[in-house]
Amino acid sequence: MARNRAAVCRICRSEGTKLFLKGARCNSPKCAFERKGYAPGQGGDNRRRRRPSDYAQQLREKQKMKQAYGLREKQFRRYVRRAERKEGVTSDLLVQALEGRLDNAVFRAGLASSRAQARQLVSHRHITVNERVVTVASYAVRPGDVIKVREKSKEIDPLAQAVANAGAAAVPAWLQVDYTNLTATVVALPDAAEAGIEANEQQVIEFYSR
Repeated sequence: MARNRAAVCRICRSEGTKLFLKGARCNSPKCAFERKGYAPGQGGDNRRRRRPSDYAQQLREKQKMKQAYGLREKQFRRYVRRAERKEGVTSDLLVQALEGRLDNAVFRAGLASSRAQARQLVSHRHITVNERVVTVASYAVRPGDVIKVREKSKEIDPLAQAVANAGAAAVPAWLQVDYTNLTATVVALPDAAEAGIEANEQQVIEFYSR
């Protein structure tokens, strides 16, 4: 499981887009990306910039996606290679696979305030899939799967806070959530168009095709 020890707000500022790495804070006026609309270390946005090369642009798009889903390079590359071996639009298949991770599904359902928190809930045995405890964050959910918070875990503070703020972000159409029972049902395959990450997926594929 990847654990990013860097200051996550600096990551969003470096990539030039919100990656929603800090939960509810990202949707509040305290968000560093909203308060400081420039990359860290610049001291302002007046610094002259050269036009980035194609490689630099592709690298930035790759970093955005990798950081957003909290993956290490080796893990992320594995998802790209799997998508390349399947029939269909590779970029869409990549996003579909990343969105279909259990930790992402828990986050997108509003049962965790960030993907990092969702990974922690999964690894600490707070989440079940079809009534069975799953501790692997990368577990691929499928249509028909029912994701549920264990009964004895429903009162923990991080979960309660996440559910209280669940209305801040829209739940994607491929999930149906019951906040009364703290369950989320996967009703379809994830739609790449609903991922909500401002990254050019095609440039990510081109980066690994060099």
